[in-house]
Amino acid sequence: MPEKPAITSSELGTLWLTYQEKTMLLRMLDYFIEQADDAQAKSIMVDLYDEIDPYVEKIAVIFQNEGAAIPVGFTSEDVNKGVPKLYDNGFDIMFVRLTQEIGMALHTLNITMASREDIIMVFKDLTAITQKYYNVCTQYLIEKGMHARPPYVSMPKKVEFITDTSYLRGGLNPLTNKRTMNTVEVANMFHAIETNITGLQLITGFAQVANSPEVKKYFGKGGEISKSIIKELHEVFLEDNIQVPAVSGGNVTQSTVPPFSDKLMIYCTSLFCSFALGGNSLGTAFSLRNDLTAKTTAFMKDVFEYAHEGAKIMIKNGWMEEQPPMGDREKLT
Repeated sequence: MPEKPAITSSELGTLWLTYQEKTMLLRMLDYFIEQADDAQAKSIMVDLYDEIDPYVEKIAVIFQNEGAAIPVGFTSEDVNKGVPKLYDNGFDIMFVRLTQEIGMALHTLNITMASREDIIMVFKDLTAITQKYYNVCTQYLIEKGMHARPPYVSMPKKVEFITDTSYLRGGLNPLTNKRTMNTVEVANMFHAIETNITGLQLITGFAQVANSPEVKKYFGKGGEISKSIIKELHEVFLEDNIQVPAVSGGNVTQSTVPPFSDKLMIYCTSLFCSFALGGNSLGTAFSLRNDLTAKTTAFMKDVFEYAHEGAKIMIKNGWMEEQPPMGDREKLT
């Protein structure tokens, strides 16, 4: 047996996706670090950059040692650090926090798809890094008064069991009463609101600075989808007499000068769409109220179609790097 077996198709695919995601994040950090005028926020981002960058190099070395082409990912050509600020103070850490949340989910899943020890260690280390900086970013936002906590609730005094299928009742039938959301459902709905608010701010800025009219229109459409999701979920909370905490900050400035390439901005939006699909799937799986599952299913359809539209724009413009393919045996034969 060889001392180190060749990487499998799953390992190749997950390393490739990680390379794309991390090089995108590094380019975003290039800009946010340059523009940061809050010393604490800048320090957080510099430290994160210094911890992530070596793993991009490690992945490149693995590809090189295996005789595989090193992906292009995102380079200095995809960022313009010297342009005016596109977002107010605080948004940079909001964005970084969300990327770390995405990274935690991806790296943990990637570990389950790897068997070679050095690759498992790459994802294990990246999982630890994302967990660390997710917490650092959360504590920073709390300290600055820019983090909205989910609603509080009275503590249960005894254990109850569900005894009637009416517990599953939602709002699909206007003649029936629906129960108030439980804490698991509130957690998933609140998370969807929180991530869509950050996504809306991000994509509003993207729409403001995109070079291509087609890309501008695409980002504008994405903003409307986020607004619709936020509005519908807010209404669900209010119907149950639950207030949704909100914190202002990190708004889009008046700048119209693009700090990022259209290619990078569409990829970033696509990554957030994938995360939203996963989050909505989780919310659907753990919700027992049928009107909530109907809503999240509808959201997933809209987000999937929007992401597919973005993929078409990337292909049309030659921006979509092809994922490592399996051999086409019929073609080879």
